[in-house]
Amino acid sequence: MSGHTMRAVTIKEFGGPEVLTPEEVSRPAPLPTEVLVRVHAAGINPVDWKTREGQGMAGLQTFPLILGWDVSGVVEEVGFGVTTLKPGDEVYGMPWFPRAAGAYAEYVTAPARQWARKPATVDHAHAAAVPLAALTAWQILVDTADVRAGRRVLITAAAGGVGHFAVQFARHLGAHVIATAGAARHAWLKDLGADETIDYTTTRFEEAAADVDVVIDLVGDGQDRTSTRSLKTLAPGGLLIAVPGGVSPDLAAAAEAAGVRSTGFLVEPDGHALTTIAGLIDAGEVTVEVEKTFPLDQAAAAHTHGESGHTRGKLVLTVTD
Repeated sequence: MSGHTMRAVTIKEFGGPEVLTPEEVSRPAPLPTEVLVRVHAAGINPVDWKTREGQGMAGLQTFPLILGWDVSGVVEEVGFGVTTLKPGDEVYGMPWFPRAAGAYAEYVTAPARQWARKPATVDHAHAAAVPLAALTAWQILVDTADVRAGRRVLITAAAGGVGHFAVQFARHLGAHVIATAGAARHAWLKDLGADETIDYTTTRFEEAAADVDVVIDLVGDGQDRTSTRSLKTLAPGGLLIAVPGGVSPDLAAAAEAAGVRSTGFLVEPDGHALTTIAGLIDAGEVTVEVEKTFPLDQAAAAHTHGESGHTRGKLVLTVTD
């Protein structure tokens, strides 16, 4: 590649994994306050394939589109005014979300303060698995729900990307953690900090969990009305945070009738929180689960794998050695 181009995976129309096309594109340059990061690895999230299909964040994007928001890499160049980072620094981040960040590529530019120093104890592939999922869990637990010691927290789809971080963060905050997942994941989730596990394939979780202060629903009402069913587990005044799909008028009315609260949620870039999360990872309090990595030009295969469901932790694209 020349100094003005880079490898990337683009889409020119919404559709299935086959629309993901490896090609050579123009390399971005940092504006003032931005940094150019050479991408070593890019995390994959459900919002990626939902957007590829024309859902998710599709309404905010333009073609040709480079998907992806999770990045771990090395600062290549800094724009005017940047004082917090320098070339050679290892960083990770979730830049620009929900606008396009272009993570499925060799280079990404974004404001310096949307990045944080990469956790020193993990490689780039594991660091790239962190930002979107971990920030979602952290901002829900700390900023939205104000979870503290002694609170009871129910997490659905606890073995996934957001879920496995939510379990660990809730444990770190001193909460009593109830996690739903298939039975094969229970021992692992207890190692991560779950106090109780519920096999959603054999047990209606709303019949097994009660007096919950906060529900983090990572499934949504589109699949077996999980958000609506979650209302039955909440204590009076408890809070449901419905992540996929948010809170419909019907769900809001049901929550009000049940005497509980409900809200949707969308994650935001947050370099300061990523610094805190990196500290927890380096201290050994939080582990990062990567089920499988794929080379950049196999992004379509990675999406197919992710869409099949039941991924333990995260999937990651490796971009640069």
